[in-house]
Amino acid sequence: MIFLDDLNFNGIIGHYTLLYGETNTKKTYFTSKFIQFLVESKKINPKEISILDFAPPLSMIKNLKIGGKIRDYYEGVIKCKNILFRGEIIPPRLKAKNEREAYQNAFENFKKTIDILNKFNNDPTSILIINDISIYLHTGNKLTLMKAIKNSNTFFGNIYYGTSIGRDFAHLMNLREKRLVKYLIKKMDKSYFTG
Repeated sequence: MIFLDDLNFNGIIGHYTLLYGETNTKKTYFTSKFIQFLVESKKINPKEISILDFAPPLSMIKNLKIGGKIRDYYEGVIKCKNILFRGEIIPPRLKAKNEREAYQNAFENFKKTIDILNKFNNDPTSILIINDISIYLHTGNKLTLMKAIKNSNTFFGNIYYGTSIGRDFAHLMNLREKRLVKYLIKKMDKSYFTG
């Protein structure tokens, strides 16, 4: 389904929802707007909203604007249950010169993201938000991710699905990413293509 700017956020509460699309199609922006809606309009206790932000910091790499954290769009996210890791996420393909470096970067990201996924699974909240799921899925296990999603009552996440950051030397990573996005779409109640 194509994502619309006037999406009714009320209809997303109590469901599993995924935004998927290219870079710069406002996936993180709309994810932050959903959190703002929950906190400010629905008056949901922010501590019932777990935030796992897997995105690299907002930056320009090879003339592409990539990454961006939820806090870049909604400062009120600090009231929520942010489950954090040390350090920063590395854009695995864009910061690599070859396949080996891409997988080294992806594995470093995996160590950070699996840690906070496990923390959520050990102490879940009713609402789970994940920004940039593809960072985890480059080398992570889809079953651990699905366990986290099923541990929540409302899930809202976003994932890259495109061609702009794929690299020829990372062909297998690109294929895995596309296959896992399609898998996730089938597991969701609602999925929206952002462009």
